[in-house]
Amino acid sequence: MLGRLLGRSPRLWWGGARPVLHPARAVGDKAKGTQDVALQTANPGYKDLKNDRRPTNFDKKVLVWAGRFKKEEDIPRHISSEVLDAARNSVRIKICYIMIALTLLGCLAMVITGKEAAKRDHTLVRMNIEKKAKWRAEAEKDQEAAVEKLQ
Repeated sequence: MLGRLLGRSPRLWWGGARPVLHPARAVGDKAKGTQDVALQTANPGYKDLKNDRRPTNFDKKVLVWAGRFKKEEDIPRHISSEVLDAARNSVRIKICYIMIALTLLGCLAMVITGKEAAKRDHTLVRMNIEKKAKWRAEAEKDQEAAVEKLQ
């Protein structure tokens, strides 16, 4: 019953006919033909998909930014998923390089501002000491006010 719901034969679940995923490798065009024939005989629903995907607007932007196409109008109606995956990988690498550069710039900016603050003696230790001195002064004023109220 579950097989009917999923649209698959239960024979495939228990080791019946299994599709050949990695046929023996051969050389040249003959190898590709034998591979396609092996896949078609093992899996009758198989067809050789060269242009198997319709790109979305974001995919088109990725393909252009990766340098696969000059303009979005040049992109065909259907593209292979290998082309799209390669474009995504190259864009992912470009974004990683940009993030690395921005991280290094941020670190350099922090080092420069930290050294300038140290020259002005504007350190965290000094700021902390000033803050605690201010709190002590406020606490002393509160104590003096409380003592005057009692007298």
